[in-house]
Amino acid sequence: MNEPFLSRTANFCDACTVRNRAICGDLDNEEIIALNAIGQRRHLSAGENLLWEGDDAVVVANVVEGMLKLSTSTADGKEQILGLAFPADFIGRPFGQSTPYSVEALTDVLVCVFRRADFDRFAREHPKLEHKLLERTLAELDRTRKWMLLLGRMTAEQRVATFLLDLSTRFPVEEEVGTQPGAFALRLSRGQIADVLGLTIETVSRQFGELRDLGLLDTSGRSIVKLHDLAGLDARAGHLPVAA
Repeated sequence: MNEPFLSRTANFCDACTVRNRAICGDLDNEEIIALNAIGQRRHLSAGENLLWEGDDAVVVANVVEGMLKLSTSTADGKEQILGLAFPADFIGRPFGQSTPYSVEALTDVLVCVFRRADFDRFAREHPKLEHKLLERTLAELDRTRKWMLLLGRMTAEQRVATFLLDLSTRFPVEEEVGTQPGAFALRLSRGQIADVLGLTIETVSRQFGELRDLGLLDTSGRSIVKLHDLAGLDARAGHLPVAA
């Protein structure tokens, strides 16, 4: 089992790979040091929950590495996925009393965790961070609306194409992929993708095959995806007319 937390004394903000894109990106060095003092780093294994819907809002977190899913339970007990969280995303509910959704790691994850009470106090004392929180809240609402559209009205092809385009912009290019534009490491199995998109494994595999046959993407090994034609994939996602 991974160690749940790293030392509070280590200034992990200095080496943070998402610092410039995260909610703390506008803070100066003194503010970063103060924020570092109230934070901890935590490792999550795939399948492990960080937050549970309805629990007291005890912690909030910045995603440093990996991917998580946000979900809620419907009246009949089924899981409804609300969206995904990627590196530099902020999760949790500052200034709230309860957690509005569950958060589960889809891959191995590294997060920077803050006790909500400490973070709320810090945000009140630092207006730049409070402003960032408002911006992130509005962006989260936009992403949720987009996700509901994806699951509710898009075809299987549109769901897979939109998902791949989103991943290609949200994940930094890794060394093993090189510097090719449109290349990224897809750390999810076909089964996980099917679960996230509300499809069957067979449908996901078929859509990948069809997009590959169209020359829009290639896969290498178990996880590397290379998008060859972003405009063509955008068309398949329903954002542009499909070329004849």
